[in-house]
Amino acid sequence: MTIKKLLYVLVLPLLLLTGNVMAQDKVVTGKVTDSAGAAIANASVLVKGGTTGSQTNADGTFSLKVPASAKSLTVTSVGFGSVDIPIIDGPLSVTLRSANTSLSEVVVIGYGSTRKKDLTGSVAVITSKDFQRGNITTPEQLIAGKVAGVSIISNGGQPGSGSQIRIRGGSSLNASNDPLIVIDGVPLAQSGIAGAGNPLSFINPNDIESFTVLKDASSAAIYGSRAANGVIIITTKKGKGGGLKLNFSSNLSVSNIAKKVDVFSGDEVRKIVNENGSPARIAQLGQANTDWQNEIYQSAISSDNNLSISGGIKSLPYRVTLGYQHLNGILKTDKLERTSLALALSPAFLDNHLKFDINLKGIMQKTRFANQGAIGGAVSFDPTQPVRTTDKRYGGFFEWRESDGSLILNRGNNPVGLLEQTFDDQKPMRSIGNAQIDYKFHFFPDLHANLNVGYDVSKNTGTRFVSDSAASNYETGGVRSQGKQTKTNTLLDFYFNYVKDIKSIKSRIDVTTGYSYNNFQTKDYNFRSYKANGDTFPSSKPVQFDFNLPENTLVSYFGRLNFNYNDKYLFTATVRRDGSSKFSRDNRWGTFPSMALSWRINNEPFLKNSTLISDLKLRVGYGITGQQEGIGFYDYIARYGIGGISNSYIFGQDTVIASSPFGYNASLKWETTTTYNAAIDFAFAKGRINGSVDFYLRKTKDLLNSVPQPTGTNFALYILSNVGSMENKGVEFNLNVQPIQNKITTLDLNFNATYNKNTVTNLTVVPNDPTYKGLPGSGAAGYNGAILISQVGGPRNTFYLYKQVYDQNDKPIEGLFEDLNRDGIITPDDRYLGQAADPNLFLGFSPNLGYKKFNFGFVMRASFNNYVYNNVYSNLGRLNQIAGSYTVGNGSANYLETGFTGKNAIQGGSDYYVQNASFLRMDNISIGYNVGKISRGKAVLRISGNIQNVFVVTKYSGLDPELNNGVDNNLYPRPRTYTIGFNLDF
Repeated sequence: MTIKKLLYVLVLPLLLLTGNVMAQDKVVTGKVTDSAGAAIANASVLVKGGTTGSQTNADGTFSLKVPASAKSLTVTSVGFGSVDIPIIDGPLSVTLRSANTSLSEVVVIGYGSTRKKDLTGSVAVITSKDFQRGNITTPEQLIAGKVAGVSIISNGGQPGSGSQIRIRGGSSLNASNDPLIVIDGVPLAQSGIAGAGNPLSFINPNDIESFTVLKDASSAAIYGSRAANGVIIITTKKGKGGGLKLNFSSNLSVSNIAKKVDVFSGDEVRKIVNENGSPARIAQLGQANTDWQNEIYQSAISSDNNLSISGGIKSLPYRVTLGYQHLNGILKTDKLERTSLALALSPAFLDNHLKFDINLKGIMQKTRFANQGAIGGAVSFDPTQPVRTTDKRYGGFFEWRESDGSLILNRGNNPVGLLEQTFDDQKPMRSIGNAQIDYKFHFFPDLHANLNVGYDVSKNTGTRFVSDSAASNYETGGVRSQGKQTKTNTLLDFYFNYVKDIKSIKSRIDVTTGYSYNNFQTKDYNFRSYKANGDTFPSSKPVQFDFNLPENTLVSYFGRLNFNYNDKYLFTATVRRDGSSKFSRDNRWGTFPSMALSWRINNEPFLKNSTLISDLKLRVGYGITGQQEGIGFYDYIARYGIGGISNSYIFGQDTVIASSPFGYNASLKWETTTTYNAAIDFAFAKGRINGSVDFYLRKTKDLLNSVPQPTGTNFALYILSNVGSMENKGVEFNLNVQPIQNKITTLDLNFNATYNKNTVTNLTVVPNDPTYKGLPGSGAAGYNGAILISQVGGPRNTFYLYKQVYDQNDKPIEGLFEDLNRDGIITPDDRYLGQAADPNLFLGFSPNLGYKKFNFGFVMRASFNNYVYNNVYSNLGRLNQIAGSYTVGNGSANYLETGFTGKNAIQGGSDYYVQNASFLRMDNISIGYNVGKISRGKAVLRISGNIQNVFVVTKYSGLDPELNNGVDNNLYPRPRTYTIGFNLDF
């Protein structure tokens, strides 16, 4: 079904039914403001005890038809507390207090919700009013720099590419370090669909109401085996009842490259080659001055448009949204089109005893992925050569040729040709939905039964075509390949929730117990690849299996107890038992408990009447969470299949693909993380100053590590085994201050800081085996070997390189390193454990100023002690890259600093190339103006402007100091983006 047809089916019945709403007995009008007198838009106004309601306009006003019998209204808004107000004759004036001081605010947690004042774990809530602004393409970018303990690093500037998300540091080496993402009660699989750069790119950021981050085990253990790296709960916007409301927003953005790699110009290369090159190399020089980076990058224009329809039909609040984004990358030929449709229904029946929460979301993408090899090519290809030639061979692009005109092999290809002659078109689609049914028993109203049935289905079809005239695939006759993949994830949760205020003992009890079933199934289709003209490759035979169908099932039982005594002493206990088909029967089940205690000191008699202290709470917590992500579906089973070891066999001219054995480990079990947390929450001056300080220690055991196997004992050189341990310890600080609050001006400030220290404590079966150097990490172009290592006693992903020797002018001496073991020769044993790639301290700062109809804000982030290996310098900053006979191209301007020739084979392993990449980045700066009512009062207009990636302050000399792997090689540059937008409420 097309999006157009789906929109017709979903929206048309709602619009028709809207006209059948029965006339009410009277009309109530009013205005909702905050404590400073500023209007609150989109606040929910409901008849108390009923479902009739409406939302406020941008100026805070509302008009609502209510039954004659209605006595009062309930007014709520995200980020503010709830208030009940009696209905009187004449306009109503409603004031909402900020959630900073409203401890009765309901917070979404795993399998239910709770009051903010009853929280005992480390939980952070970010609502839409605090989101990052601008051209946001994936949801996690909305909260970058907003939450203490949460690091969000974008994977680059490609549209929809996503981010690396880390909560309190990574807890694993070979398994996943990504948090569990839950959208409206549906946990998402961490692996994405083929054809999409990021699984979260399928969620329209404009549909999101709030993020809840569960950071410690006492709050996250309810999710058990999937919560070792924390949990992020995303809640989308819902209908709030009332009359028909329309909202339309549109943003137009222009993106440009913010910084280019410093390389030589054509004239500079000619000078260096004429002075140092051989006659053959000099003869290769061209006459051009081509800036290849200018040739591959562009000013990219993008747009983001969203239409929402909301209201209520009797007892059926609804919201329908349609979104369309057209995103162009700054790398030419890179583009993403995204169409999204979402439907939210919240009907209630049986006098609100039976409630439904139905959420359906569908997104269709159409993507052309640019060949990112052009990024590296643009900094290495010879700038003395032109982009195109008069000869039409190889598409008319300049390429390195022999004297007879044939292609010189093993040379870099023209970067522009790589872009324009590669057609990688993908069409991924995804639909996420659930129906949650909550029943409050008539004969026992304190008990609720909740059933949640959900799905997450995605599909991709794509083709990759490279012309047979393209130099990159000239020898193979081009390529025409097809791909197809489907993923079907299903969910069933059922739980009981009992909440009771026991006034006789001044207590409140909240008990939840339930069952969960998750099934994950992937269908990978197998296709033959063809030449560009449609012929099969000589060795290509028909596939023996049409598709592969790996499947994983997770079954769970869980329970939670919250106990509140006299609003002073709070206790939470949680336990979850998970069974996963990824493990053998002996190791299939894991139990994950947690508990936490809180003491609300401000409710003690000696502080209860304090005018200074609004809130003061101590929290301690302990819990165990698990890890199964990153483990293959069948890694514990001895099996044969396509993709095993040595499954290609040559018979004459033919290559036959046959079933073959896989490496396996029958003893695989859960990787577990134990977390200890101690914290204090505080609020002063009626909540205008509030925050928290958290101390934590996370210990991971049964660490999943790739262990080498003795020859002949298994079918793989390395297999995944539960060997090793590591820990993270740190402190988080979060502070919110509202120094100015009056009817004209409000100023809100948020500051957060996180310190995290990661240490690998064991990696071998025999603890601290001195013969095991550590787990190798990433390598680097131009150097044969890993440059990162995870070694006992140090942080994971630590640089493991040779110590460079310098002359009296502090200039590095090529090929000269310190002999650290004093054996008289330089060997790999002279490498040492240096700086870590990951930061140990990062900060966020977000002020927001409101003045009359204007608002202004920005978001800044800082990172300290993150180090980067400048692979552009190490690979290109040498003479043989510029003047050599075989690697003909450009060079990094770093050559002028070092004078390195490139004759020493291990120079790339020097710590000279590791630089401190600490930085201060202004993520965005935004300004908005509320125009007010236009078109004779039929609409309310708001306009805004935004700049993203405003500036970066750093000593790092490369393109960008913010990397998620510590190696700067082929980063897709983060663009600077300028956005203007408007928002219309009808």
